Amino acid sequence: MNWVNKYKLPVIETVKYNGQPCLEINDLWHALHLSFNMAQDRCVDESILNDIDLFASSIWNSFSEEEFANTLIKYNVSSTPGSDKLAWRHLKHIPKDKLCLRNIINIADACLEIGYWPSHFKMSTTIVIPKPNKVSYDTPKLFRPIILLNMLGKLIEKVISNRLQFHAISNNFIYQS
Repeated sequence: MNWVNKYKLPVIETVKYNGQPCLEINDLWHALHLSFNMAQDRCVDESILNDIDLFASSIWNSFSEEEFANTLIKYNVSSTPGSDKLAWRHLKHIPKDKLCLRNIINIADACLEIGYWPSHFKMSTTIVIPKPNKVSYDTPKLFRPIILLNMLGKLIEKVISNRLQFHAISNNFIYQS
């Protein structure tokens, strides 16, 4: 991969899951999937939401150019590109092109207005890398998944997250000790 630094890979022994070696690719995929996605099928008790005090609803305003520009300033240009091969360094040029920025804001506003998140924003590529400085690499927990998502979707998610955090703190929805 030309976008990561090359380094000598550690010697990897046969990965074992539940005491059994993963000799087939499907066995390895199953072991890694169950190790990295352990919370996926857990039941959630939604009844706890009934105990939360209700707050008055608030209006969700359209996004501003400033919100996107301020979000883009924060991110490192050397980070790994997303599944669409875009990197933050590419996205940092968006505020310079007002038409492009306005189109992205329109996409973000439309996603929230109609309650739809495009499927290509949900698509991901997972790269599994060994954790550094381990003596042995024979269990799935000794590896780390790196999830690459569509960068435009990540940008919109970060803008939404920033706004939600600001709203939650400014309205005292979060107890600060």
